[in-house]
Amino acid sequence: MFFRSRSDSAGSPEHTLESFPLRPPLPLPEGVSRKELFDWITSVRVAGAPDSIVDYCTQDFERFVQTFGLVQRAAADYPGEMTGLELGGNPYFATMLLKNFTSIDWRLGNYFGDHIPKGEAHQRVYMNEFRAPENKTHIDLAYSHFNIEEDDFPFDSESLDIVLFCEIIEHLLNDPCAVLRQIKRVLRDNGTLVLTTPNVNRLENVARMIVGANIYDPYSGYGPYGRHNREYNKHELFELLSYLGFTVDEIFTADVHDNATSSYLDPKKFGQLIKYREHDLGQYIFVRARKTGEDKGKKPSWLYRSYDPSELE
Repeated sequence: MFFRSRSDSAGSPEHTLESFPLRPPLPLPEGVSRKELFDWITSVRVAGAPDSIVDYCTQDFERFVQTFGLVQRAAADYPGEMTGLELGGNPYFATMLLKNFTSIDWRLGNYFGDHIPKGEAHQRVYMNEFRAPENKTHIDLAYSHFNIEEDDFPFDSESLDIVLFCEIIEHLLNDPCAVLRQIKRVLRDNGTLVLTTPNVNRLENVARMIVGANIYDPYSGYGPYGRHNREYNKHELFELLSYLGFTVDEIFTADVHDNATSSYLDPKKFGQLIKYREHDLGQYIFVRARKTGEDKGKKPSWLYRSYDPSELE
């Protein structure tokens, strides 16, 4: 009914229990095998980053590929050249996948803290050449350094066809609507938002709650932005984006790495109770939405509290 999985050296899941459909097929680039892509992506290194960063890439490899698939499907609807923005690109695993296998002209945005001046900056990224791992190469990536919760985005209104907002919304401290409104501002009409985030309703969390374990993220040595401050489920993201004037074209959950449910509770003991919700239980939520409608202009009351009532809806 459920599965626990472990990954081999190419990030391939080895299922040990019958599976809920939490692992949809990977949208690999045409003509590229899983192993080829995995070996190449895990060669990417940011100058000065520890070698342990490869563990992060190994664990989240499938998330990067699912994100690539969302971008591919969005690009299929655009007949001409596209301009895109990836927010929070560092450490650039998804960035290099997108730059190598799409024709989109990408801009990048990062925030590393107030100790670094805001404005334009560069990072050098090293990697193997694709299908020629004996050849090493590098690229100097330009990015805009700004805090998406405090600063206006340094991009013109209606100047971008697609914005990637991946693994960020769960880190925000104050006002996700304000950030999403900035994204909407810089998108052209009918432009695409690609959003990914951990799913608060993932199967592991269901098991944790049943056995009395806490689902909240620990405090981080990297400060308040180093932890997950608010996670979401599919319904909440659909409601939030619809409220702000986006049309959700695609939303699904998927596991992307080892499923630890059995570490808390044997899924066979409770799986029949939530079988009807099986498609909501993946580790991550993947969303593709377009800027199409009017923003209702306030803050939805299910997400905000202790504001003046005139600000809430």
